[in-house]
Amino acid sequence: MDKSYKVKLVEELKDMFSRANATFLAEYQGIKSTSMDSIRKSLRDESVEFRVVRNTLARRAIQGTSLETIGAHLKGPTALIFSYKDAAGAAKSLTQFSKDHPKLKLLLGSLGDKMIGAEEIKYLAELPSREVLLGRLLGSLNSPTTGLAMVLSGVPRKFVYALSAIKDAKAAGAQA
Repeated sequence: MDKSYKVKLVEELKDMFSRANATFLAEYQGIKSTSMDSIRKSLRDESVEFRVVRNTLARRAIQGTSLETIGAHLKGPTALIFSYKDAAGAAKSLTQFSKDHPKLKLLLGSLGDKMIGAEEIKYLAELPSREVLLGRLLGSLNSPTTGLAMVLSGVPRKFVYALSAIKDAKAAGAQA
């Protein structure tokens, strides 16, 4: 690789680290290229990028950032996974792929500026999807107003029931 290509690649990696809302490191030694292609394709559908770059170039890209601490984990064949939208979805795909292919080992990750370990990545993978969480939030926000509307409509409803009972009683008295 010539120097200009390396400089361009480091700049591209810096941009990827800055744009990603979650970053994961995984060891991939022993995985066949066809399996790597399948994980790349499945991750690409979720706005996740799976990159394999030289560790020295990755260390240069994270110098001076909050992610500089992951530089110590960049040893051996390490893949960088960048999630741009749904971090939980990316974690789900990665943990599922690591179950199917035990040679893929999730080392650590970052959510924003916070570093997370392999166990925390598994917990992140167990979270419901973003849409489900938003639906639950909307239901929680909507619940007090629905309850208030039901309480407020209770008084007129009981009044209508009372009028209906009086009407039925008068109708029964008129027939007798």
